[in-house]
Amino acid sequence: MKGTLIVLGRVADRPAAALIREGVLDDLLIDGPDAEIGPGAVFRGICDRPAKGQGGVFLRLGGGRTGYLRGVKGIAPGDALLVQATGFAEDGKAVPLSARPLFKSRFCIVTPGAPGLNVARSIRDDELRDVLLEAAHDALPAERGQAGLILRSACAAADHEAVSDDVAATWDLAMRVTGDAGGEPELLLAAPDAHELAWRDWPVAADVSHDWAVAVDLIPDVFAARQSVGGATLFVEPTRALVAVDVNTADLGAAGGLKANIAAVRGLPRLLRVRGLGGQIVIDPAPMPKKDRRTLESALKAAFRTDPVDTTFVGWTPLGHVELTRKRERRPLEEPT
Repeated sequence: MKGTLIVLGRVADRPAAALIREGVLDDLLIDGPDAEIGPGAVFRGICDRPAKGQGGVFLRLGGGRTGYLRGVKGIAPGDALLVQATGFAEDGKAVPLSARPLFKSRFCIVTPGAPGLNVARSIRDDELRDVLLEAAHDALPAERGQAGLILRSACAAADHEAVSDDVAATWDLAMRVTGDAGGEPELLLAAPDAHELAWRDWPVAADVSHDWAVAVDLIPDVFAARQSVGGATLFVEPTRALVAVDVNTADLGAAGGLKANIAAVRGLPRLLRVRGLGGQIVIDPAPMPKKDRRTLESALKAAFRTDPVDTTFVGWTPLGHVELTRKRERRPLEEPT
């Protein structure tokens, strides 16, 4: 299977989407039972109580839901606040929130509270940037207050009329939601489902299929306990506290450990992404000299740089394990049946 293909379907009657590149499953999205409360959902929250010693507050979100907002000041119990879910809540925990909602679409991001009109830095053609800015100006009202707009990199390959239409629709949605901040706790905007996310974030030029059987054949390989990547064998095992990654190699030569570890960290972003794994990641690398750690760090950072989920290299433990933190913006998946 050549090229890039987006497959849309349903699993357990829930929206699902798969991104396939050159015959390899590169990404997978399957909605959970409460998908509308995922990242991107916007709420009118009511401040409930502060989290003493943590610098945050708990908010009532309506429907019996509770959210947690970090780093806020000057908010008293009973105050209404417009907030956005930034990730999925772990079992028994509150929904993580941001007080700076962003309204993201295929070609643009509306940024309430951050005025200005900007173009993605990946679009470097000055003439194209000027054309896109003109298209955005035509679609936006003359008076934009304290809201701004970012034109996404997908604009580079898009029809300018489509960009204008998307900007106008996203701006209108953002203004309607942000203008509804007062009242009882309530879900104001549901999170995008798997089909919407595929349309919004995956390649514009990809072919689209509705034959889910194409994806079904590729899914089991990603969820297998044993993964072979280059010269390395990986075991990716999620636990309640963290995701453990064990790297092994059959090559016992002087450079075998480093080669296996580099191959492993290059393949790891896809394995985590497809399975929706985040939080704390601990890698037990194959044996290698300490002098090679910096080389492995560079390879790891380069591998995660192009991954859509924010992942941070934390450091090395005394036992020689690699620690990462990865944003929980995906719902962890078990192998679909």
